[in-house]
Amino acid sequence: MPLVGRSEAFLDMIKVVGRVARHGDATVLIRGETGTGKELVARATHYLGRRSSYPFVPVNCGALPEDLIENELFGHRAGAYTGAGAEVAGLIRLADRGTLFLDEIDALPLKAQVSLLRFLQDGCYRPLGGQREEASNVRVVAACNGCLEDEVKAGHFRRDLYYRLNLLSITVPPLRERGADIPLLSKYFLREFARRYASCEKDLHSHTLSWFLHYDWPGNVRELENLVHREYLICEGRELLIRAPSEFNDSDQQRALLGERCAALPLQTDALATSYHLAKAHALEQFDRAYLTELIHRTHGNVTQAAALAGKERRAMGKLLKRYGIGYVVRD
Repeated sequence: MPLVGRSEAFLDMIKVVGRVARHGDATVLIRGETGTGKELVARATHYLGRRSSYPFVPVNCGALPEDLIENELFGHRAGAYTGAGAEVAGLIRLADRGTLFLDEIDALPLKAQVSLLRFLQDGCYRPLGGQREEASNVRVVAACNGCLEDEVKAGHFRRDLYYRLNLLSITVPPLRERGADIPLLSKYFLREFARRYASCEKDLHSHTLSWFLHYDWPGNVRELENLVHREYLICEGRELLIRAPSEFNDSDQQRALLGERCAALPLQTDALATSYHLAKAHALEQFDRAYLTELIHRTHGNVTQAAALAGKERRAMGKLLKRYGIGYVVRD
């Protein structure tokens, strides 16, 4: 997957990626929440740099058993331990002249941190069971989900290794700060799924895109991709009308559907001539009426669909519509 986006936060990050890629030997620390695409950024720093003709070797430190990490990184000689019948090259040798990407670097045990620090200092390492040191010309790019500084303060991560890794730094913004990228990413995923499954291209319903733009996306781009993927597979039509998740509350729904239109409701000129509570009640009534009118307009009078978009029960939605005298079509 390529890096897709045009938001200000995304373009600022791309500028940093370009500068980092030009310095092909310096270590890099990539920070970002889970699902933001840190490995894609790491690949970009590799393929935009002078090491692009050589291997990019990714490894998730959190997925490796603690007693096998050094073996994975540095390899071993034949007979190094029981069952080691043949020599096996480590990831560092496999990445020679290229890039070694260490994802979830904060999961690296302290013992392995010492070995990695030594390699970063002089580019030399010793395979398990080996008598001589070997050298490897590798650029190390690391990534973490959380705050590595906090891990240092807690004594879980070596301060000297942190300084070695943090020579250059890239911060990947969360999706909630990349609003302009959500439609682009959604369209990209829909095209990719159409190609993958040799099926028709589909689009997002306007209501779906509306709450997409106001949702916080705690799982970031990965959450968006998985949601669009699932709905692409189960939707029979060409338009995806996706219901907002339960944690997306009513006020979020209202902002998503109405945005500035309801937020810009004017304050009555005589509002300040009455009590705060009366003025507030009048403003809320204005908002409710405008919200429900717009909701019914957008759903073409379909009260069931309106209730789903508002996150309310159909009966409760019907009562609200009757209270404000807003008509709807009884067809569902």
